Amino acid sequence: MKITQVSVFLENKKGRLYDATKALGVADIDIKALTIAENEDFGVLRMIVNKPEQAVKTLKSYGFVANITEIIAVEVPDVPGGLSQILKILIDNDINVEYMYAFVEKNVNQAIVVFRFDNPDKAISSLTKNNIRIVGKKDIQGL
Repeated sequence: MKITQVSVFLENKKGRLYDATKALGVADIDIKALTIAENEDFGVLRMIVNKPEQAVKTLKSYGFVANITEIIAVEVPDVPGGLSQILKILIDNDINVEYMYAFVEKNVNQAIVVFRFDNPDKAISSLTKNNIRIVGKKDIQGL
């Protein structure tokens, strides 16, 4: 099951992250998870939000470059070695992780790890065959 992620390109300068998050707040868009990858000149803000299509539209109206990407979120036991168990399945099935980020699910002893794979359908198949729970959009929205 794939989840929609919003990616935003930000100039690496004071106030740009604030501007983006303020625009989303004004539009009543709730950020469920986020990560930023950056270099000297720009950053990429990746977010899971409750209204991704509206988020992209809103951000574009404020002059940001934004798009939608499909990602996969997986439940990982929040214990030492939990993530390595998932990564082992991926290695054994020749699946490359392009990037990932994580957050902890409220009131549950699980972490949610968000992955961008080179072959998402193969990743979903391999993980589910190994009894790894793929988190759906409704699960994320309920956090």
